Parts: sequence; structure tokens; C-alpha cells
Amino acid sequence: MSVAMRVKDLSLSAIVAGFVAVLVGFASSVAIVLQAASAAGASQDMMASWLLALGIGMAATCIGLSWYYKAPIITAWSTPGAALLATSLQGLTINEAIGVFIFTAALGVVIGLSGWFDKLTRLIPLPLASAMLAGILLQFGLSIFSSLQSQAVLVGIMCLSYLLAKRLSPRYAILWVLVTGLLCVVTQGQFNFSAVTLSVTTPVWVTPHWSLSALLGVGLPLLLVTMASQNIPGIAVIRTSGYQTPVSPLISSTALATLLLAPWGAFSINLAAITAAICTGPEAHPQQSKRYIAGIAAGIFYLLAGLAGATVVALFAAFPKEMIAALAGLALLGTIGANLAVASSDGEHREAAIVTLLVTASGVSFFGVAAAFWGLIAGAVTLLVVNGLRRSRAC
Repeated sequence: MSVAMRVKDLSLSAIVAGFVAVLVGFASSVAIVLQAASAAGASQDMMASWLLALGIGMAATCIGLSWYYKAPIITAWSTPGAALLATSLQGLTINEAIGVFIFTAALGVVIGLSGWFDKLTRLIPLPLASAMLAGILLQFGLSIFSSLQSQAVLVGIMCLSYLLAKRLSPRYAILWVLVTGLLCVVTQGQFNFSAVTLSVTTPVWVTPHWSLSALLGVGLPLLLVTMASQNIPGIAVIRTSGYQTPVSPLISSTALATLLLAPWGAFSINLAAITAAICTGPEAHPQQSKRYIAGIAAGIFYLLAGLAGATVVALFAAFPKEMIAALAGLALLGTIGANLAVASSDGEHREAAIVTLLVTASGVSFFGVAAAFWGLIAGAVTLLVVNGLRRSRAC
């Protein structure tokens, strides 16, 4: 396997895809990460350190894994995990929270090295994985049009830009949408320049403390949520995009990065799903073999975002939320369509795929585990029952 990055593989569309993935990832959920840090009693300096540690970890894994496997491997923090921590860390000290992060990461390394996760994902039929991914991304597609209610001019111009670019320059469609959105925001005076201040993030070490109740009550749920809500959909993105990258090294590498950076605030570094879909589709590059550049670009932007820390948070917050929602939705249209096609292509799996899609899209959650996991469970049960009945009647 060649591990050299070829200069001829560089493309503006892939770099833009990496930038959009980081922009969407930070802007859509950084507030939840800060809520989790606040729940743990982190100071402002510690919160910035959390973003720095996460940025360094995501940069290292994105760049290293994408470069080595020549595939757009996009990592992220666990947004469902951050939401879980925001409600579960109350009453714990910041030291106990760091202990939880180290414990969860260590378990993740064991799961990755053992190959258990790889064996589990290979049991999931491709139509069900595609249906789950389509269900996850559906809300982002719908957000394009729901954003029209409050920002009709901005989102309308972005949509028109997308349609014209798909006709005239499809490879750079998302770039044109991004530029158009930025111009509209600036000319309409919707960008809050005063909210953006320049600062450099300083890492803050926190010595871990161990609490059995915290490890069991917060650590194990965090592991389950991360594996079910992030890594399984992340693998689905990779597989449905045509990449056969081995799973175990991805799981163990992201968990190891978390383990090493946990004392500075990295609570969970894992495979991305939604933002990964931006980098694995044809919008990143028409040739599948050259989309790995998007993963490397995302890693570089993650590193810059982490180093900037609070400045980046303020910068992303200065954009209207409707612009970010429309940008993400338009970037994911092709991926949504492709996964819907795969989910409905096989008659034997179609009914189970539809159930998976509907449960996932519903957003239902039980025991703190997100809908993507329950969508797969519902689809698998449907597949076993329906196909089992059909086979028994055939006999």
C-alpha cells in the first residue's frame, strides 16, 4: 500500500469539502461541548483547552488515517456523548470527569484491538447501513427548507447558487454556495465582527481522579453512546462510499488519541458520520481515489481551529445558524440520494431498510442511546421476522 501523497491528487474541491466539514462540525455542536465542560466545573481556560485537545486529536487522526489508507477518514468529537456529559457530570469534579474520559478511552482501545467492533459491523447488511445513514442525514436536508422561514433571502440565494453551480461547475458547487453565503451575510450586515477576538489557546493539564460510581454511571454510557451513535454510522459512511478500510485500526486509533489527550480535555474522539459524508461524496472529488485529500484538509483545519480555541468558537457563532444549516444540507444532498438508492435497491431488505430509515429519522432515544442504534435494531428485527416468515411459508 502506497503511503505517499501525490501532488497531482490535490484539488480545491477536496480542500473546500474538508473546510466545510470542520465548519459544520464546530458550528453545529461546539456549544454542547462547552456545556459539558461547564457541567464538569471547567474554567474558561479549561474549556479552551478542551477544544485544543480535541482539535489536536482530530487533526492527528484525520491526517494520519486518511494519508495512510488513501481514504477520507474523518473523525470528530461525540456530539451525543457531549450531550450525555452535559447532563451526567453534574456533581462530579473536573478531576473525576477526566478519569471517566481515560477509562472510556481505554475500553475503546481494547474493543478496537480485539476486533469485536469489526465483527459486529460486518453483520449489518449494506441496505440497512445505508438506510440508517439516510435517516441521520435526512434532517440536514430538511433544514435547507425550514431555514427559508427565517432567512428566505440568504438561503434562497444559496440554493439558487447551488443549482446554477451544479449545471455550470458541479465539482465546485459547494464552494460557490459557501462564497455566496459569505457574501450575503457580510453585505446584509449579519456577520457580528465585534464578537470575534483573537487569542491563542493554552493547554491545561487536569490530574485524573477515579470514582467507581462515575466510571460505571458515566463512563460506560459514554462508551455505548459513542460506539452506537458515532462509530457505527461512521463505518456506514465509509462502507457505503465504497471504501473497504479495515475497521479495527480506525477504532483503536481514535480511542488511543482520546486516551493520550484526555488529561487536557479530550472526552471522545471517534469516527464522524455527518461531516464525513461531506468528504466522501462526489462533491469532494469525482474520483473516489483522490477524496482522501479532503480528510487531510479537514485535519489541518481541525488543528487550526483547536489552536485558535475560543476565537474559532466566537467566529462560528458570528454566522447566522441558517447559513450553516443550509450549507450542510446542500453539501449532503448527493449523499442522501445515494444512500436512499442503496437502501431501496434490494427487495429482500427493502422493508427492513424503510423501518431503519424511519426509526433513525424519528430521533427516538432510549436509555441515552441515540436513534441510529435503535434504527439498526428495529431494522434487524424486521429483517429476521419478515424474512423468517417468508422462508417458513416457502417451505
